[in-house]
Amino acid sequence: MNNYTNDNTSRRYKAHVSIFGTTQLHLRNPYIIAWWSAAFPGFGHMLLSKYLRGYALFIWEVVVNVNAHVNSAMIYSFQGNIDMAKEVLDTNWLLMYIPVYLFGIWDSYRTTVDMNKVYLLADREAHRFNLFSLGALEINYLDKRNPVLSVMWSLFIPGLGQLYIHRILTAIFVIIWLVVFFYYSHVQEAIGLLFLGKIKEATSVLKPEWLLFIPSHYGFATYDSYMNTVENNKLFEEELRSYLMENYQTKGFQILKGQKVK
Repeated sequence: MNNYTNDNTSRRYKAHVSIFGTTQLHLRNPYIIAWWSAAFPGFGHMLLSKYLRGYALFIWEVVVNVNAHVNSAMIYSFQGNIDMAKEVLDTNWLLMYIPVYLFGIWDSYRTTVDMNKVYLLADREAHRFNLFSLGALEINYLDKRNPVLSVMWSLFIPGLGQLYIHRILTAIFVIIWLVVFFYYSHVQEAIGLLFLGKIKEATSVLKPEWLLFIPSHYGFATYDSYMNTVENNKLFEEELRSYLMENYQTKGFQILKGQKVK
């Protein structure tokens, strides 16, 4: 058996390294994943590397939210203007919004529970996986990286933290939608006016219904980059430990009561 590639002889394995990123199984808290799905549908699934389902729910959230005026209603509710909040809501879109929103939370929770079980089985089987991927477009390899740097770059621009740890698909998706949110919310224009001391003008140009998407976007990008950096580092250490034990440690090596016995 080749120790460095997955030859599909095992029922389960914990990780896969490709030119698009490192996908791995690890234990996750289903309540945290469900919370991210509640904060923004699709985020919970993207944290699980269920990209197609996550992208679909994310795009659905943006389209239906904007047409149902959910964010606008939330703003009026925060201001205590309940009557206006009811007035701006489009019930035709809202009736589609609620079932899928609840499905995203439930499905991410259910999937997390199932994937935790799969991880425990894969960990028990301990099948080796590939560590290096070289292609015409990219090179990816399992390595240790600094979680603090992942957070720092994500706080500058969401998506940069994912690029740092080579989560290419998530990085591209996050960056594209950040541009969309910035453009339609006019947040950069407002920041420019704010620097010039034109506070009223800065406030007036903002589009709150689009602006409310940005905090969740920043929060997800930061959490995702940090969490995956930590888990990638654990995966690297575990694989290196197994490799060194298999190839350099004598079979009779034991540790008893803090003493090495050969």
